Amino acid sequence: MLTSEILQKELKAKPILKVGGAFDAMSAKLIEINGFDAIWAGSFAISATHALPDASIMTMTEFLAVASNMVESCKIPVIADCDTGFGGPSNISHMIKKYENSGIAGVSIEDKIFPKQNSLLENGRQELISEKEFVAKIIAAREAKQNKEFMIIARTEALIAGMGMNEAIKRAHAYEDAGADAILIHSKKDTPNEIFEFSDMWNGNIPLVVVPTSYPSVNLDELISHKIRMVIYANQSLRVAHAAMSRVLQEINKTKSLSEVEEKMSTMEQIFELQEMYNIKKEEEAVEEELKKLGYLK
Repeated sequence: MLTSEILQKELKAKPILKVGGAFDAMSAKLIEINGFDAIWAGSFAISATHALPDASIMTMTEFLAVASNMVESCKIPVIADCDTGFGGPSNISHMIKKYENSGIAGVSIEDKIFPKQNSLLENGRQELISEKEFVAKIIAAREAKQNKEFMIIARTEALIAGMGMNEAIKRAHAYEDAGADAILIHSKKDTPNEIFEFSDMWNGNIPLVVVPTSYPSVNLDELISHKIRMVIYANQSLRVAHAAMSRVLQEINKTKSLSEVEEKMSTMEQIFELQEMYNIKKEEEAVEEELKKLGYLK
């Protein structure tokens, strides 16, 4: 079964899907190991690991390479954050073909201008393209996908841009009509009230998706009661990795011996387990058995 089909099946079966944000294959694998339903290949996190601003600087090819590594390393679905879609409708069409052929389960595109800036950036420029322009992008995405289960998530930044609830609802309905498979409604408020107001007004037929970075106190039961079907923990793994690495590097630089470092680190065995290092020996033994059967070894 394709991971896009798995994603759609789980979306129908579970009250809410928990999606963990990853920035490389290792973080994606840890998300899978720890029981999440899917992986979010976030543009903010991936840009940060390249020490670049989240401002449409990296190319589609660069983002796709990282997301493809996640697909190769994991069995659960990968959803790729594709920002504004890397251009107009023709670019979107090309992007969908590339991402779908790479085994990615779905993509998210947003209705901001290019180049975009991170939604939570203080005093950042948050401008949207017209509804008509973004509808054209969704139509192009819909027409380009080969598997009907491949998910196109339309992300509206109307609330981020201060355009109001009515505009957010209007755009969401237009995006559904154009062929979007889900709506990601984003907010930078420090409570979920704005999101709940939107979800209570929403009468569309496709699922709602949220990213509670700015309102972390919200709990799953609240989200479920407000008809939210997918929650994306987009950047927590990146932020904790940044914090932990910073702490341990500071300690190592200040001490004369690694034994003096108090910051907790994973053991070498835990990393070997992640890498499936011990499977190499089993694979080698299996090959030797086959060679023996064929008469090459005694």
